[in-house]
Amino acid sequence: MKPVGSKLPNAGTTIFTVMSRLAEQHGAINLSQGFPDFQPPERLQELVSYHLRNGRNQYAPMTGVRSLREAVALKIETLYGARPDPDSEITITSGATEAIFCAIQAVVGPGDDVIVLDPAYDSYEPSITLAGGRTIHVPLRAPQFAMDWERIAGNLGPKTRLLIINSPHNPTGTVLSAADLDQLAELLRPHDCLVLSDEVYEHIVFDGIAHASALAHAELARRTFAIFSLGKTCHATGWKVGYCVAPADLSQELRRVHQYVTFATATPLQFALADYLVEAPEHYRALPQFYQERRDYFGALLADSRFKLLPARGTYFQLADFTAISDRGDVEFARWLTTTHGVATIPVSVFYADPPADRLVRFCFAKESRTLDAAAAKLKAL
Repeated sequence: MKPVGSKLPNAGTTIFTVMSRLAEQHGAINLSQGFPDFQPPERLQELVSYHLRNGRNQYAPMTGVRSLREAVALKIETLYGARPDPDSEITITSGATEAIFCAIQAVVGPGDDVIVLDPAYDSYEPSITLAGGRTIHVPLRAPQFAMDWERIAGNLGPKTRLLIINSPHNPTGTVLSAADLDQLAELLRPHDCLVLSDEVYEHIVFDGIAHASALAHAELARRTFAIFSLGKTCHATGWKVGYCVAPADLSQELRRVHQYVTFATATPLQFALADYLVEAPEHYRALPQFYQERRDYFGALLADSRFKLLPARGTYFQLADFTAISDRGDVEFARWLTTTHGVATIPVSVFYADPPADRLVRFCFAKESRTLDAAAAKLKAL
């Protein structure tokens, strides 16, 4: 038999799986992979149980349960002032990663360039590669991880099909402003370039900052796939429910792919989430304060450690410089920290095509206080 060639020869198991497995093997506290160690709201769990018991157990519509699409449209209108059409512009997906994959497959083909901004979430490039596109890596500007407008402009050209932005940004915790979106719109105006706006941490922004959604920017919205995660919003990452909002023509192309990837997402979860979004909007409105308290609590615990914490304006991740602790590379340091000292983390270099020499790791603080207390005790002992 002819050997099977790999379509992703440079892709191994994701660092998130690797570090979580290592944490399990060594009994380490897992601050690596981005998931809470607390439960979804009790009322939401009750709604799931209700819909399970009341017959919502067969295929959902390919585009998503209508009540959920309507609830999403209402939420977007309330928060961002623009109401997408639930029928033609909102698609429920099996997590944000599926939406990202389907959007890229829908519009990127051989000969197309896609700009990603490093450090970048690790699903972007494999999806581009599978579509036949070429990934153009443009680093964010150190040390603030700001948009490097000059370098982005220098990489835009006739082959540029898509530019991917992510705010609030994983792994750095930076947040784009409305002025940033204005500048992006101006930069893209002469180009036939679409945008994928990864906004899965839309509700996790701190210090009074408002999330600047591409959907609130009329000019950008016309060329954008905006992607969100209800799993992250509702502390239920294992449910894998996300959605994509895009103009009707882009949504139509995304759905052509989506129908052959997952077709539909778990029906009782969709009905429950639809009810909960309408019934309890105070949940997502309270998330900035909820997670800011955890950021500040974790930061205070590590204030007298040898880690240097970088500013975190959004997401539930905290970058930490370990230069004062070790001269190891970040991948080696992360393994050492997990296997020897019992705290799992993520090395930041894995988010880069060409990593800088920084010694940075990423901690997830979406944890109960007792988890953060136990982890901090180990980290302060270094």
